[in-house]
Amino acid sequence: MVYIQEAHPTDLWQDEDNVKEKIAIASPKGYIERVNLAGTCLVKLGIKFPALVDDFNNPTELAYSGWPDRLYVIDPEGRIALKSDAGPFGFKPAQITQTLGRILPH
Repeated sequence: MVYIQEAHPTDLWQDEDNVKEKIAIASPKGYIERVNLAGTCLVKLGIKFPALVDDFNNPTELAYSGWPDRLYVIDPEGRIALKSDAGPFGFKPAQITQTLGRILPH
């Protein structure tokens, strides 16, 4: 996982679901604040795999169009084997399973 810019910050665009869930996060003012937000995200969403945090000028998000959220499968040579449609509705677990079956040694 790569944590990129906050999708629904209170100071830019607040999502109705965030209001209902009482999630109120402002855009971070610096990289350390973004790192702390990423940690909060991992804990609150119960994510149990490693995460990286995009640089404050968002080069990863710009290169891979990670917003809205997307899932990628990277093959053993470091190439993109699958880029999902925008999530969460574009996430197709069967596609990921099929891609992993195709690229991983048996």
